[in-house]
Amino acid sequence: MSETGLRELTLTVNGRNHAVRAQPRKLLADVLREDLRLTGTHVGCEHGVCGACTVLVDGQPLRSCLTYAVQMEGHEVSTIESVATKGRLSVLQQALHEAHGLQCGFCTPGIVMTFEAFLRQHPDPSEAEVREALAGNLCRCTGYQGIVLAILRAAQQMRTEP
Repeated sequence: MSETGLRELTLTVNGRNHAVRAQPRKLLADVLREDLRLTGTHVGCEHGVCGACTVLVDGQPLRSCLTYAVQMEGHEVSTIESVATKGRLSVLQQALHEAHGLQCGFCTPGIVMTFEAFLRQHPDPSEAEVREALAGNLCRCTGYQGIVLAILRAAQQMRTEP
């Protein structure tokens, strides 16, 4: 650590290594948005309640507003920017679009990241299981029905298409 308190970090984000200088207390969400300019990760409540800041760490959902960036050295961080490939939406993103599972879009990145991981672990979820997993993501616009429908639609499509 230097005299200014900054620490040199190497973070692996979306498959790329990034050298960052940050205070040890700087949150992952802030490093992603401010230092790496990956602004798809949204910061809502800053208490880990709303889920808007959810990213994947080693494939598992994590609240980036509660995690220090220094804790991420040696781990793979995936943000919403990694989900669409070659300009093409993921199956889940496309289903959210088609089922009108988003309105203002503020919560959407966190929901997508949560369910990208969830659907890998639960390829054939019931509506109740989807609703339970969705409880960690708050949305003020949609009423959740379109989100649930989209997740179930994406799960079915992921099961039937290679």
